[in-house]
Amino acid sequence: MGQLSGPTDPTSDVGWHTHENRKGFFTDTSICIGCKACEVACKEWNSNPRDGDLELTGMSYDNTVALGASTWRHVAFIEQSAERIAEARESGRALVGLGMPSMPGREGFAGADRQDPPAGTTGDEDLTPPDTPEFRWLMSSDVCKHCTHAGCLDVCPTGALFRTEFGTVVIQDDVCNGCGTCVAGCPFGVVERRADGTAAPTTRSGERKGEQPEVPKRGVAQKCTLCYDRLLDDETPACAKTCPTTSIKYGDHDDLVADAEHRVAQLHEQGMTEARLYGANPNDGVGGTGSVFLLLDEPEVYGLPPDPRVCTADLPSMYKRAGVAAVGMLAAAAVSFLRGGR
Repeated sequence: MGQLSGPTDPTSDVGWHTHENRKGFFTDTSICIGCKACEVACKEWNSNPRDGDLELTGMSYDNTVALGASTWRHVAFIEQSAERIAEARESGRALVGLGMPSMPGREGFAGADRQDPPAGTTGDEDLTPPDTPEFRWLMSSDVCKHCTHAGCLDVCPTGALFRTEFGTVVIQDDVCNGCGTCVAGCPFGVVERRADGTAAPTTRSGERKGEQPEVPKRGVAQKCTLCYDRLLDDETPACAKTCPTTSIKYGDHDDLVADAEHRVAQLHEQGMTEARLYGANPNDGVGGTGSVFLLLDEPEVYGLPPDPRVCTADLPSMYKRAGVAAVGMLAAAAVSFLRGGR
């Protein structure tokens, strides 16, 4: 096991003899159109079954609802009013120290002491936000974060999860015993054990409404593999390959972070101060994520934890405290024994 917290190269930590550049996703939610092509491509390539019966959830246009064992990509639909858009711009303007590019002469941005204007500008441009519509859709394609410090990987008792040479985290379903420890270990709620998606036991098998097709790999944990089989053949993951707007970008992690920072700066220049990055900070509670997101509101709006923390990060301090307590108990026992002997 390598580091448990802080910036690091996850591939080097696990000792791969063939070192590849860390791969990942950059999901730009500002250009996602909610077509769900990524969801379909992911299910088709990985032969993932449908989720439950064919019922409408009533949750906007989103009948997938969330990530799960059979849904490794999920596109959320979030409708916002003009008031919420204004609040998002204010909260984005107030962000400090989140690794985001700054605006010259604007207080409240990370790196606000830097006075150089953004590339391609003179610093005299009108940065007034564009007219706010009455409402807007926030559409975001969520996926496993492939954390630098992955809680699911750290707590797996069978070795079913492993770190690939590309820095991603993959579950070996033929090794998983379905204990569910990784489910509790994921700070993002991504990992799930596969069931047939229904509350009651399935009584009829088939493809029609009221029936449920056979579900493979039932009972074992499942999540996105970043199409590990495609990466081995130097192919782009299915979701990124299918995305019609290039909202999902795949490539070397460091390059994607640089592109994400440039994109945030570009949106800030256009007055969209609500733009911010998520997962690009290597000093956060999971050491940064392999899947980086550009958000147009606070993480909680997208169902993301604002300050994720890997569950094993406190192990060193916990062991230290346990050691101190053990020494104290032994010392107390020794003193009691010596006094009793007298």
